Amino acid sequence: MRFGLLGTGPWADNAHAPALAAHPDAEFTGVWGRRPEAAAALAERHGTRAYEDVDALLADVDAVAIALPPDVQAELAVRAAAAGRHLLLDKPLATTTDAARKVADAAQAAGVASVVFFTLRFEAESAAWIDARAAQDGWFTARADWLGSVFAGAGDSPYAASPWRREKGALWDVGPHALSVLLPVLGDVTELTAAPGPGDTVHLVLRHTGGASSTATLSLTAPPEAAGVAVELRGTAGVFGLPGRGAGPVVAFGNAIDALTEAARTGRPHPCDAHFALRVTELLASAE
Repeated sequence: MRFGLLGTGPWADNAHAPALAAHPDAEFTGVWGRRPEAAAALAERHGTRAYEDVDALLADVDAVAIALPPDVQAELAVRAAAAGRHLLLDKPLATTTDAARKVADAAQAAGVASVVFFTLRFEAESAAWIDARAAQDGWFTARADWLGSVFAGAGDSPYAASPWRREKGALWDVGPHALSVLLPVLGDVTELTAAPGPGDTVHLVLRHTGGASSTATLSLTAPPEAAGVAVELRGTAGVFGLPGRGAGPVVAFGNAIDALTEAARTGRPHPCDAHFALRVTELLASAE
């Protein structure tokens, strides 16, 4: 499958581009970015071509991987789907329900496959854990803590300069990760309450279709000493904690490339497709 990469920022540089360049079944056709000089530098590092015109890149590929701010991503994803290109997208799909729905509708109308890169759903260890927990019944409650220090401490995170993260905060940046773990295990959300904490911290209380309740604490302003990710599920089968992080985002993104290729080949939607990402967006918008 011939892939074009849209975006040149830290996430494109650290995950998308190296995964596309290393994948044995992907042809890394080229890069387009809003900053041509950054596109040229990224393309040179990975032995591919920089495109000055996004439509020229779309004409040369079978699929696009998008590493851009969510609302920029949504607009270009609709454009790529209309051109018949499969979609490998990032979370959040968009920051409004309307924009996210346009992506899901465009993919469905064009008959293209879509996969949204919720990282833990594509890391082998965490994905296996989620699948195993989803196969169990009798869940009573769960908690998910996603505490980052992007906007605290030394401020040396490559994502600290991201305007959309500063504007939308942890709810939209790490909230999708928490929901991507809770929903497949406990079911869709029927009730949601949100309350603010210090900085950009948000506390969510969720009621799920399976009858269980869950909580999520989300922050990008936690002290570095308090940062970390933890998920704990409790039910009749016992207490289960999410395993530690896997081999890293490049390997996980390679698995997402495999997932998109398989969805395109078979026509079977992936569980993390644009429609799932739309539901996540609806819940985040409700919490906001």
